Amino acid sequence: MERTQVAIIGAGPAGLLLGQLLLRQGIDAVILERHTAAHVLGRIRAGVLEPGTVELITRAGCDRRLRAEGLLHGGVNLCFGGERHRIDLVGLTGGKQVTVYGQTEVTRDLMDARAAAGAVTHYEAEEVSLHDFDGPRPFLRFVRDGAERTLHCEFIAGCDGFHGISRPSVPESAMETFERVYPFGWLGLLADVPPVNEELIYVNHEDGFALCSMRSPTRSRYYLQCPAEERVENWSDERFWDELRRRLDPEAASRLTTGPALEKSIAPLRSFVTEPLRFGRLFLAGDAAHIVPPTGAKGLNLAASDVHYLSEALIEHFCDGSSAGLEAYSSRALARIWKAERFSWWMTSMMHRFPEVGRFGRRIQRAELEYLVSSRAAATALAENYVGLPY
Repeated sequence: MERTQVAIIGAGPAGLLLGQLLLRQGIDAVILERHTAAHVLGRIRAGVLEPGTVELITRAGCDRRLRAEGLLHGGVNLCFGGERHRIDLVGLTGGKQVTVYGQTEVTRDLMDARAAAGAVTHYEAEEVSLHDFDGPRPFLRFVRDGAERTLHCEFIAGCDGFHGISRPSVPESAMETFERVYPFGWLGLLADVPPVNEELIYVNHEDGFALCSMRSPTRSRYYLQCPAEERVENWSDERFWDELRRRLDPEAASRLTTGPALEKSIAPLRSFVTEPLRFGRLFLAGDAAHIVPPTGAKGLNLAASDVHYLSEALIEHFCDGSSAGLEAYSSRALARIWKAERFSWWMTSMMHRFPEVGRFGRRIQRAELEYLVSSRAAATALAENYVGLPY
């Protein structure tokens, strides 16, 4: 039997960041994770960080490598009709930039900090179940090393992702969900080749969306829109590179360096939100509460904003004896979540080929893009959302 102040389910970036922010305020938190640490670090995810996310990581004391290795981007590129247009993030937002630093590296830094502090994380915690979170004394049961264990706590933070146990532990009648599943996915390829461009390129093409991203000056991450039912086995490296080159503008296509794939996978796209985010002493954060299509680079950043609100509320409770932050957590977080959902939906709708929109819909997409790159007001709206709205 164990006891802690806050039990955190999930050792992804949301759970680890929350644990680290609490730890630095003297608040004890134990993390339960059903996978091994190696499995968590093996997840290939995005890595475009808003300034607010960088500030949170700095507050957590885990920004040393991020500052040394992260790539600062002051712009982002939109490609359509075979031409590329740059959106000046710095000029349109009063100096704000995004930082390219892989989610795997964020996770590694947070794991290392937690281990250095001697904080408890139970990896390979199986059969996790949540109990009595609608009362004053919640607890969790789990199995580790073949033995059943009990963890008593004051609050539970569900940071265990879309397929975790936290949200399904809540009665369906207590929450409302909103969802849109998109009719396509992203085929992603990771390779040790230099990026085709120093900044990201988002491509709207007649045959589907493409994205040119990177993890470092020597490692690139590329994506192609593909049917939702597509199989990764159907895509050789050669086929992927040929299709990517075909969707790029001529200049970028001529500079594309190819190489063997380190990883190749297909990710489905969906928009999802559940309301509310608080159920007694259980709080949902990150992908357990919402999913965004990756087009707007909001997934990790939205999880970080949840952690911002939740960590503030818990620190206020334990350090100041006030429950005001906990009472307001759900409404505060959801107000920002829905704005990010809107932006991600808008970017997805503008950049992808939708099978049902027809010729009229394609012309509307083109008009939207042409207006966006010719209007400072429209470009500013994109830039403000891309670098992240204020907390």
